[in-house]
Amino acid sequence: MQRIATGARPDLKEKAREAGFTFHHMHGEPYWDEETVYAFDLSEVEDMIEDPATELHGLCREAVDHVLRSEDLMDRLAIPPGARAMIAASWEAGEPELYGRFDLAHDGEGPAKLLEYNADTPTALYESAAFQWQWLEDMVGAGRLPQGTDQFNGLHEALVARLAEIFARDTTVHFACFPDDPEDYATTEYMAWAAREAGLGAHFVPIPEIGLTDAGQFADGEGRVIGAMFKLYPWEDMLRDDFAQALPGARCHFLEPPWKAILSNKGILPVLWRLFEGHPNLLPAYFEDEADGAAARAALSGGHVRKPLFSREGSSIDIVTPQGTEASPDRSYENHPAVLQAYHPLPVFDGMYPVVGAWVVGETCVAMGLREDRGRITRDLSRFKPHFIRA
Repeated sequence: MQRIATGARPDLKEKAREAGFTFHHMHGEPYWDEETVYAFDLSEVEDMIEDPATELHGLCREAVDHVLRSEDLMDRLAIPPGARAMIAASWEAGEPELYGRFDLAHDGEGPAKLLEYNADTPTALYESAAFQWQWLEDMVGAGRLPQGTDQFNGLHEALVARLAEIFARDTTVHFACFPDDPEDYATTEYMAWAAREAGLGAHFVPIPEIGLTDAGQFADGEGRVIGAMFKLYPWEDMLRDDFAQALPGARCHFLEPPWKAILSNKGILPVLWRLFEGHPNLLPAYFEDEADGAAARAALSGGHVRKPLFSREGSSIDIVTPQGTEASPDRSYENHPAVLQAYHPLPVFDGMYPVVGAWVVGETCVAMGLREDRGRITRDLSRFKPHFIRA
C-alpha cells in the first residue's frame, strides 16, 4: 500500500459536471481528491481486504441470529420493543440484503481491523462505483498509468445483478431520501440507475412526501402505493418516527431489510467480540457499562475509542489514549449509549490517515474505496481517494 502523487486530470471539473458529481467540492474544500492516490498489490487486496470483508459479513450474519435470541442484547442495542417482532420476522423470512460497507484500518502489513460496519445507509457509493472507475479509465487512456492497471471495483455490476436477484423484472421500486442533501440524493439516484439496468421500474420519492393510505400502505406524493422501497433513511430513525407503528403492516419490501437495524448499530462490535474473540480482523469491544471488568481493562489499556450506538460521520467519537484525547467537534450523539473499542492506530501517509471502505453486495466483498483525513476521526468532509492495483 502506497500513497502516490499522480496529479489531477486537467479536465476534472468538467468530468465531474458532466457526471452530475455535484459534491466533489464542498465548503471550500475538495471532497474528491485525485492529486494523490493509493496503490496496492493484487494479492494484498485479495488476501487482506476482499476475503476478510466477506468473512466478516458472514460473522455479522451469525451475530444477527445471536442478538435476535437475546432480549438483553436487543435492549443493549436499543431496538424498540415494538419493532422486535418485525425485525425477527424479517430475518426468519430470509429477506435479502443489498449492500453495506466495512470501514477497515489497513496498513498493508498486519491483518486489517474492523472499525465499524455501515450496514444500512452507507454513502460514498457513487464515487466508489462510478467516478472512481472513470478516473482509472482516463488515467490508463492518457498513458498516466500503465496498460493492465486494475482497480478492485465490481460494485456497479454486482449491484445490478443483486437487484435483479431480489426483484422480478419490471417490478416498480421507489427510491427515497431527503433530496436537500446532495450526497444522499446522488446515492439514491445512482441506485435507481442500477435498478433500471436490472430491468426494474424506478421512481424517486422525497421522504417528506411519503404518506399512508387508508389500507395502511405507504404511498408517494402522486398516490402510488409503494410496494418496494430503497430508502436512504436509517432504521434507527424509521423505528422512532411518526410512521413507525405502520411499518409492520405496510406490506412494503424495504432495502435494507428490517434485520439490518441490528447491524447498522455500533453495539454489534461488542457482540462480535463476544462471539469471535481473538479473530484477527476484530478489535476488542465492550458495552460502556461492561468495560470495568479485568479482561476489558486489559484489552483497552493501550487506549480506546468511544462510539455512540448510532453515531454517523464521526459525530461524538472520542479517541482516548495515554497520550491524550481527540474528540469529534460535532457532539450530536453525545447522550446516546456507547461502546468502547480498543484503539488501533491508522496508518499515516504524508500526514493523512486513510480508512479503507470495503463494499459488500449480497454476502460478498466486491469493491473498495478510501477516504482520508488530517485527523484520526473520519468525518463527512474527509476526502475520497481513488485507488489502483499495480499491473
